[in-house]
Amino acid sequence: MTTMSDAYDFDDDFDPTEAFELPEELRVDGEDSAELPPMEYDAPPAMIADELPAFGYANPTNNDAEEPYVLDEPAIVGNSYGIDQPVPQISIRAFCERPDTVAMIAAAALDRRLSRAHVEASLGGLPEAIEFFQNENTPNLILIESGMRGSALFEQLEDLSNVCDSGTKVVIIGAANDIGLYRQLIRRGISDYLVPPLTPLQLIRSISDIYVDPEQPFAGKVTAFIGAKGGVGASSLAHNVAWQISEGAKTGTTIVDLDLSFGTAGLDFNQEGSSNIGAALDEPERVDDVLLERLLTKCTEHLSIFTAPATLDREWELDPSAYETVISQVRSTVPHVILDLPHAWSGWVKSTLFAADEIVIVASPDLASLRNAKNLYDLAKSSRTNDTAPKIVVNQVGVPKRPEIPIKDFADALGAEPVLVLPFEPQIFGEAANNGQMIQEVKADSKTAEGLAHLAGLLTGQPCAPQRKSLLNKILGKG
Repeated sequence: MTTMSDAYDFDDDFDPTEAFELPEELRVDGEDSAELPPMEYDAPPAMIADELPAFGYANPTNNDAEEPYVLDEPAIVGNSYGIDQPVPQISIRAFCERPDTVAMIAAAALDRRLSRAHVEASLGGLPEAIEFFQNENTPNLILIESGMRGSALFEQLEDLSNVCDSGTKVVIIGAANDIGLYRQLIRRGISDYLVPPLTPLQLIRSISDIYVDPEQPFAGKVTAFIGAKGGVGASSLAHNVAWQISEGAKTGTTIVDLDLSFGTAGLDFNQEGSSNIGAALDEPERVDDVLLERLLTKCTEHLSIFTAPATLDREWELDPSAYETVISQVRSTVPHVILDLPHAWSGWVKSTLFAADEIVIVASPDLASLRNAKNLYDLAKSSRTNDTAPKIVVNQVGVPKRPEIPIKDFADALGAEPVLVLPFEPQIFGEAANNGQMIQEVKADSKTAEGLAHLAGLLTGQPCAPQRKSLLNKILGKG
């Protein structure tokens, strides 16, 4: 989210992430109160709900269907992406002047980025907040909607500061896009000042900016691959796309094989070893950079894999928080994390899938796959209203003597166009799997390799096709 602070270079040395507390020299009843900075506006307290501009409250989704990829045409990659840090486990209490604002905050509270926070919102505005906290402890963050400006606003903010516990922060949702007012609020300890039109995702980003760890502000993009049914090739595509990203874009990428009993990431890269993700999931609180370095298997300069245990001597029904902790630690170390999820439905699979930044559903053109893909697509779309819709890949098209649903009918029934349609090419996939290689390494000029590069480009926002060796380099044995 772009705030007014992005557009102005302030000289104030005040840290807006500090707890809300009016400086002594700026208190209204202090002896320096006459020296308060002049204000452009001094509206009466009555300027509230009815005079506030309307919120842009339509869900800010990008769920429009994408054009399917035609393999005979060059790939057109998407735009660059932004990653939003999940908000830590904090308590948030909002006091609003309009029902629309309460609804917007309620929508934000359902977002995956706020899944660990406890959020409450009600009507009442700033006066209600002051009265409420006379006898209640204040939460980590207070959201206040107020249409007031001028001395009346600052007098009430001083009353609020007098009932705030140490460590509480305050964000104001105001009415005026006024840089002077913004600066005065920041100087008085307000963490952020937001103005309409405001969407749930903008509010989440503001909260995240306040609580992001300054020592570890980086978060890589997490993409989850899941098959609509078993045997559709979701794991193979996940591994190949991760390889395309790492080698084509020369970007750090980690594959996390979460098909814990039957995972094939180690086999696909010919990297079977004793270290795997099982050790991290058993003790997630111990996972740090040092342990990751020991457990991860390095495949290339830019690609590492977290192999699955691939044994049947135990079940892996752990608490979903264990998976979340491990994935959060992995994403703090590389720009791209590819999750290879099993075709199963349990609490941890659902929470891990819906917590990802991007979802790729792999299906084949048959009825069972269509039904399952539609169920997954509809549930993800309705549960993740602030995220892009899942990307649909139809794989294994053209199996000899197998009746298939035409792609147009498949898309119509699903309600979304696939972003990629891949032909059935068992010889290429079989050779790659048996040799521990990727499709690009086996047959770089195939339509499948081109399609995988296109999908990698959609997920990264940049071209991801590895450069092919020139004839001269092949002769000289270079590249």
